[in-house]
Amino acid sequence: MARLKSVQHDDRLTLVEHLDELRTRIVVAIAAFAVGFGLCFWQNHEILRWLNEPLPGSTRPLTLGVTEPFMTTLTVSAYAGLLVALPVILYQVYAFVLPAFSPSERRFALPLLFMVPALFIAGVAFGYFLVLDPAVHFLLNFNDNQFNIQVRARDYYGFVMMTLLAMGLLFQVPLAIVAATRLGITTPQQLRKRRGEAYVIISIVAALLPSVDPVTLILEMVPLIVLFEFSILLAGLIGRPSSTAAPATAPEGTGQATGG
Repeated sequence: MARLKSVQHDDRLTLVEHLDELRTRIVVAIAAFAVGFGLCFWQNHEILRWLNEPLPGSTRPLTLGVTEPFMTTLTVSAYAGLLVALPVILYQVYAFVLPAFSPSERRFALPLLFMVPALFIAGVAFGYFLVLDPAVHFLLNFNDNQFNIQVRARDYYGFVMMTLLAMGLLFQVPLAIVAATRLGITTPQQLRKRRGEAYVIISIVAALLPSVDPVTLILEMVPLIVLFEFSILLAGLIGRPSSTAAPATAPEGTGQATGG
């Protein structure tokens, strides 16, 4: 396996060298996931205790099969390992495409690159501390006098992990919008003008997340709207294209059209 090395904008790599770098970064990402999975499986009791915190009282998730406790623990450890490793995985993705930027664009892109793990961690923390507790409380108390409510471990942990993963990824919205503005795909003025359409899209995205209740839906929409407004502000400050194409001018002495 080739050693990871910094690729500069002016470097001319062959297809084999590009594939070699891609393979190396994929191996690094897999290794990060393996380390995260190992750590999370080692501390699975603590992770399960943290995930059970939003449940009311002394409620513990229910398992219905002989192998389900082990398989559920394995799945939770894999999800948690992915959450732990995802900042490294996202960094590898961004680092792979970074050489495509010019030196001036790289000075802009590098700070955003380091914002990737920070925003992801912020999204996961927001989901755990501010979304899960009210969402679980609402769902488990909805028509609770009509049901014998028991929480199945596989379904509960899947809901929790997908919510945290989705919130971590959605907190990358500012980077995506700033990148789109920097590439000239859109402008802050267009984003402000189409704010209403953006809010509709945000509500649709929030509805597609693992949220089947209005409480979770609202709690997921609010940060997305805040992130969108922050993205417009950030795009206005640093998201302008670094250079604008100058109108083409004909070389001196070739401005006259040649006669047929």
